Amino acid sequence: MRTLLTALAASTILAGAAQATAVYPLDRATILVSSPFDFKVELDAVHPEADISVTVNGKPYAETFGTAAEYVAEEKGADDAVLGSALILRDLALAEPGSYTVEVKAGDETKTVTWEVYTTPETPKAKNIIFFLGDGLSVAHRTAARIMSQGMTEGKADGRLAMDDLDHMAFIGTSSTHSIATDSANTMSAYMTGHKSRVNALGVYADRTAPTQDDPRVETIAEALRRTTGKSIGVVTTSELEDATPAAVVSHTRKRSDKADIVGMFYDIQPEVMLGGGSAYFLKSDIPGSKRKDDKDYVAMFREAGYTLATSAAELDAARGSNSGKLLGLFHTGNMDTKLDRSFLHQGSVGKFPDQPGLVEMTRTALDELSKNEDGFFLMVEGASIDKMSHPMDWDRAVIDTIEFDQAVAAARAFAETHPDTLIVVTGDHTHGVSVIGTIDDDKPGDEMREKVGTYDDAGFPTYTDADGDGYPDKIDVSRRLAIFSSNFPDYYETWAPKMDGPFEPSVKNEKGEYVANEAYKDLPGAVLRIGNLPKSADTAVHAVDDVVLQATGPGAEAFKGYMEQSDVYKVLADAFALGTVQK
Repeated sequence: MRTLLTALAASTILAGAAQATAVYPLDRATILVSSPFDFKVELDAVHPEADISVTVNGKPYAETFGTAAEYVAEEKGADDAVLGSALILRDLALAEPGSYTVEVKAGDETKTVTWEVYTTPETPKAKNIIFFLGDGLSVAHRTAARIMSQGMTEGKADGRLAMDDLDHMAFIGTSSTHSIATDSANTMSAYMTGHKSRVNALGVYADRTAPTQDDPRVETIAEALRRTTGKSIGVVTTSELEDATPAAVVSHTRKRSDKADIVGMFYDIQPEVMLGGGSAYFLKSDIPGSKRKDDKDYVAMFREAGYTLATSAAELDAARGSNSGKLLGLFHTGNMDTKLDRSFLHQGSVGKFPDQPGLVEMTRTALDELSKNEDGFFLMVEGASIDKMSHPMDWDRAVIDTIEFDQAVAAARAFAETHPDTLIVVTGDHTHGVSVIGTIDDDKPGDEMREKVGTYDDAGFPTYTDADGDGYPDKIDVSRRLAIFSSNFPDYYETWAPKMDGPFEPSVKNEKGEYVANEAYKDLPGAVLRIGNLPKSADTAVHAVDDVVLQATGPGAEAFKGYMEQSDVYKVLADAFALGTVQK
C-alpha cells in the first residue's frame, strides 16, 4: 500500500538524523542465551575512543563480552553529516543467563540499559510448531467470518470457527520501538526474533546510518533453528514470499521493500518449503515480469539446490509426490489473488494466473512435506489478504479470506490430532479499525443506502446461505448482509455493497499529489462521498493500535495468557523447542 511507502520515506529521513545516545539492543530487551546479536553504541557527539567507557554489570564490557568493539570515530548519515562516534560489535552471544546492565559514559553523555538473557528447558515440549498469522486479523474479521460462514439463529452462532476452540489465549501488544502505531514488518519481526523493532524493519534494530542492511542484527527463528536443531522450516503465504510477514522469518533489513535482497536471504536459509507469490523477484532481470535489477536467477539457483518448482495448483499437487525434500511454489508474480476472486468471482488477476492454489491446499502440502523430517518442523502460514483487502475497505474479500485462513487452521488441527506433539499458534500481527455494526438491508424502502443500515434491534440477521456446505456463503451480495465499516479512511465513495467487479480502490491521486475519492464509484446506486479523517497523503485505511488476540493449543500453549508483548511470544516458541540448548 502507498501509505506504507509514505511511512517508509519518513523512517528513512529520520534514520539519517542525529539522535540522543543509543544502545542496541534497547533497554528491557530479552535475549535468548547463546543467540547471536549485534551490539552497538551510538553517541551524539564525536569522542576519542579512550574517553568512551562501557561497562557491563560494573566490569569493562570487553571482559564480559570477550572481545572489543569496532570504534567508529565519525559515523555519518545520509547527507554525509557527522552524527557522532559509535562502537559496533557483530555476532555477540551471551552464554550465561541473567540480567546484564550496560552503562555508557562519554563526556557528558550517559546511557544505561538492562537486558534479560534467558535460557530454556533442556527438553523440548513440542516437536512441531505451526504459527498462523492472519495479517491484520481483528476481532471484527473473526466475528464476520463466523456469521458469514456458520450463520446465526436467535442470537447464537450456528457453528464455530476452527480457531474458536483453541484453548489458550492472550492479548498481544503490537507497538513499535518508535511509535504506538505499527506495520507488518516490525510486528512479525518481533514474533520471529523476540526483539521489538521500528516500522518497516525486519530482524534489526533501526539505527541512524543510511544503509538499510548495516543495522544491528538479531537472530531470526529460522537462524536459531538452523543453529540448534535439525528441524525443517516452512513458509506459506498468499502474499509475495518476500513481503514483510514471510520475510520476517529469515530477514535482516530496515527497509521491508528490499525485496530482491530478501529473496537472497531466503536462499541463505533455504527453508524446505516455500509457497506463495512474488516470482518477479526470483527471476533475473532479462526475463519478462522480473523486478530484479541484476542477473541472479533465483529460480535456477533454488532448483540447483534441490528444490522442486511448482507454478500452479496442478504442479503443486504433482510435487507432493516428488520426494525431493525441498519445495518452492511461486504462483503469481506479485501477491496472490483473494479467495473470493480465485474461486468465485474470477476477478483481479485470475485471468492471468488461473490455477493458483488456495491457502488450505498449500498448508496441507507443506504439512505433508515437512512432517517427513523425524526431527520435526516449524511452519509459518500467513493469510495475507485479510490485511491487503482491509486497507481499501473491501470487506467481503477480507472476510472471505478470513474464512479461508480459518479452514487452514482446521487443516492444522486435523494434523495435530495424529501428531499431538504439535503446538498451534493463531494470531494477527496488528489490527485494523474495523467493526461490524449491524446489517444492510436492500429491501428497505427508499433510495438512500444509509437508511438501509440496520442497527440495534433493527439489524436482525443477515441472509447468507451455504447450500453446498463448503463453509463459504453461496453469494455475498445477499439482500441483507453485514454492515462493516472502518474507523479511519481517506476521502472515498461508500457504495454500501460488495465489490463484484474487482478489488476496491477507494481513492486516487490528484494533480496536487493528494488522495481524493475515486469517482469511478460516484454514480453507483446510493453511493455517498465520505470526507476522510486521515491526512490526504493516505490512500487507504490504516492499521489500528488495538491489541491482537492470540490463541494456541498443544504442548507449551499454556504459557500464552494475560497481556503479552509480541516479543514475549518468541520466548514461548523458544521454550517449546528448547532453543536455549544445543540439540545437534
